[in-house]
Amino acid sequence: MKIILLVVGKTNEKFLTEAISIFEKRLKHYISFQIEVIPELKNTKHLSIGQQKEKEAELILKQLQEGDDVILLDEKGTSYTSKGFADLLEKKMSIGIKRLVFVVGGPYGFAPKMYERAQEKISFSKMTFSHQLIRLIFVEQIYRAFTIMKGEPYHHE
Repeated sequence: MKIILLVVGKTNEKFLTEAISIFEKRLKHYISFQIEVIPELKNTKHLSIGQQKEKEAELILKQLQEGDDVILLDEKGTSYTSKGFADLLEKKMSIGIKRLVFVVGGPYGFAPKMYERAQEKISFSKMTFSHQLIRLIFVEQIYRAFTIMKGEPYHHE
């Protein structure tokens, strides 16, 4: 299985890109993982929020392949403990999914067509995080999930 984190807009903060890079390197020991960046929309002042979400959805959908299992990172999604998230990943791996794609939308969330395409939604917190910060949190949680699956000492209960 390959895990892809599909994000809208690049990570601008150097400290975040460095931290994300650390966890990306650690993940290579466990699974194929990559972050794919969709450029932010330009000239959006004349677009409504709904129009912006629709345009982002079109760009996101172009990156997806038939058969992808798509999970939106969404505040209305299911919350998991780290162990529960590890169990979810293990289940996805056991059913033979080739590409598991997690999607972080733009600043206004997702268009309805993204909810239709996704198999599920997960939430990392009831709090709202910046779109750049959630990338680091997500990559760390993927790493943590694999250490849990392997029984390694990174995670403590």
